[in-house]
Amino acid sequence: MKPSCQAGGSSGAGRTLLVLVILLLASANAAASCLHQAPLRGLNLAGAEFNTRELPGILHRNYTYPAATDFRYFGAKGANTIRLPVRWERVQQELSGPLDDANLNEIRKALNNAVEQDQCLLLDLHNYGYYAGEQLGTDAVPLASFVDVWRRLAEELGNPGHLALGLMNEPFKHPIDQWASIAQHTVTELRAAGIGHLIMVSGGRWSGVHEWFRKISGVSNAEAFAGFSDPLGRTVLEVHQYVNEGYSGTNEDCLAPEHFDRMFAAIGAWATEHDQRLFLGEFGTPAAEYCLATLEHLLGLVNDPQIWRGWAYWAAGSWWGGYFLSVHPRAGKDAPQMAVLEPFFGDWSCEQVPDERCPGAPEDLAVEPEPEGEGK
Repeated sequence: MKPSCQAGGSSGAGRTLLVLVILLLASANAAASCLHQAPLRGLNLAGAEFNTRELPGILHRNYTYPAATDFRYFGAKGANTIRLPVRWERVQQELSGPLDDANLNEIRKALNNAVEQDQCLLLDLHNYGYYAGEQLGTDAVPLASFVDVWRRLAEELGNPGHLALGLMNEPFKHPIDQWASIAQHTVTELRAAGIGHLIMVSGGRWSGVHEWFRKISGVSNAEAFAGFSDPLGRTVLEVHQYVNEGYSGTNEDCLAPEHFDRMFAAIGAWATEHDQRLFLGEFGTPAAEYCLATLEHLLGLVNDPQIWRGWAYWAAGSWWGGYFLSVHPRAGKDAPQMAVLEPFFGDWSCEQVPDERCPGAPEDLAVEPEPEGEGK
């Protein structure tokens, strides 16, 4: 929505109006509200999901949460979205039981830090479809418990303007159609409970763009999620894509930039046909120059805000050390990948998204004329 304003009757008021409009337009391009349709572009701040052999583990010994300085650093770079991976066994140490106070407090601090930077915090349950070694959707981990943890988190944390819910990271052992059914049930139940947050839903398996149309046990993600629905229209499908041979993200080689053109064009066309929107929740490259070329090309492929709700690079976090995909600053220096990422954080405008979805100045904006003689 473009600002629609009328100036008051003095030159001072006109100048005041101009300043207000500039500020409003600037805030529109920086707005990170999870519920605005402006692109959400940022990165993963990992650490709270570390050391899964130690569950629930000891905070700050086995796992950690990002510091306020992390939010400030990436906010200054232009990142308006932080994906925060956490473990279900830590935030809720007994199925359908109360949330753990220590972990809830850390998530609250992360949310407050995101609010201070006007960022959207995407809380990602990084459990791969399991709880304490038992698969979600079985008698040991019933669907009611999955709905329960998300209902509790959403109600405790509130703030749908700055908090989004990432249902489950990469449920790779569930049959695709079973996971799609679980996800649809969970979204429906959360909406029935009055939860209004933006929700990110992973595709089945590793949710890879490269295999979105691949039938596995007779079903593909493209088929299983074509009719996915949300009564509030606030659910986005999350996909991942690494760039090495085999797409695992565990090797330091990189495929050529143009290798990804066809797969991203195909999933974009699918999303348009089925009225779905996408979020690239994990992707990353090493710092080698030829890999950075692939990274830049990939960012260009997901730059259409009509299809892509946004993206989050994998990864940052103070415990990564020399991890080859990390973009966490070391010894006060930016990671080489940041030179590629930074221009894309803010590379969009309100003209690129539907008028009714882009934040802008209120149409009834009024400016009081300055008293005579006080203008400068």
